[in-house]
Amino acid sequence: MTGNLFPSVSGMTSTDKTATRRMKIPVDRMAVRLSSLTELAQGTKLYEFTREDGASLPAATAGSHIDVYLPNGLTRQYSLILDSQPSPIYAVAVKDDPTSRGGSRFMHHELRAGAKLEISSPRNHFPLTESAEHTVLIAGGIGITPILSMLNRLKSLGRSFELHYACRAREDMAFFEQLQGMPSIDLHLDLERGGILDLDMIRRNAPTESHFYCCGPLPMLEAFERSTHGMAENRVHVEYFSPKQASATKGGFAIELARTKRTLFVKPEQRIIDVLLAAGVNVPMSCEQGICGSCETRVLAGTPDHRDQILTEAERRDGKSMMVCCSGSLSECLVLDI
Repeated sequence: MTGNLFPSVSGMTSTDKTATRRMKIPVDRMAVRLSSLTELAQGTKLYEFTREDGASLPAATAGSHIDVYLPNGLTRQYSLILDSQPSPIYAVAVKDDPTSRGGSRFMHHELRAGAKLEISSPRNHFPLTESAEHTVLIAGGIGITPILSMLNRLKSLGRSFELHYACRAREDMAFFEQLQGMPSIDLHLDLERGGILDLDMIRRNAPTESHFYCCGPLPMLEAFERSTHGMAENRVHVEYFSPKQASATKGGFAIELARTKRTLFVKPEQRIIDVLLAAGVNVPMSCEQGICGSCETRVLAGTPDHRDQILTEAERRDGKSMMVCCSGSLSECLVLDI
C-alpha cells in the first residue's frame, strides 16, 4: 500500500440511522480490479479495489459497507475502511472464517491481485453521529473495520472519542502496530490481560451522554446489548456481521402486492423472499440474512415478524418496513409496496 494507511472515498455527511437508510444509494454494480492484497494479521487480509474504467468511486461515510460479487456466484458484504481523505480505491478487510459459508474462504484462497470482479455502491446502516459530545468505539476482531473508519472521521473533525479494540492474541489484531500507543486507544489482548473486555466498566466510565458503537463477534455484541440495556436508543449503535436469530419460516399467511394487485400465499417452511422469487417478482437482495438491507420493503398493512439486524426497535414497533429476506408475518395478511 502507498499513501494513507486506511484509504477511502469521503465527502458525504453522516446522519441518523433512519434518514441514512431512507436515502440509501441504489445498489449499482461496478466492475473493479483487485489492485492489491496485503496480510494484516493472522488469518486477515486487506483487499484494495479500483474501478476498471478508471472512474471515481462513489462517496462513502464511516460505517458504510459494499457488496462484493464473487466469481463463484456468492455475494458478501464487507465494511469499507475509510480514511479522512479521498482516495481512488475502496479497501476491505476479510478474516478467513473456518465456519464460512464460502465467501471468506474464496476471498482468501482463490482471489489474486489483478482479479476482476464486481462490487456495489456503498450503503450505510451503521452511521456515525458526528455531533456527539463523546463517542465510545468498541471493536472485536474483524469488527474493527467500520469502527476504524469512525475513528478516522472523528479525528478529522477534532471530536472527543475513545477506542477499545479486543482480540484474543497479538497476532490476531489487525493494525496493531499502527494503533499501538495512540492516545484514547486501548488495545485489549485477552491472553495478555487475563480476560475479556469489561463492557460494564467502559460504560460506567464514559462521560454522560456518550454515544456507544460496537462491532465484533456475536458474544461481544450480545454482552454489549446487555450492558447498554435501558440507555436511550439513539445513543447505542451496533452492527452484526451474522444473524442473531433464524429467518421466519412459520408461513401460513398471505402477501398482497399492492402495485401489481397480486396475492401470494406463504406456506410453512417458506420465506417471503422464496415466494416472491418463485412468482417472478424482482426483489433486490444480497445477504438473505437481514444484515445488509438490500431487500427493505415498505409495509402498507399487516404486522411483520421482524428477524433483521437493521431496523431499530422503534421502527419495528412502527411496522412501516421490513426485510423480506428473513422476516415473516404475525398477521394473516401483509400488504407490501411491491
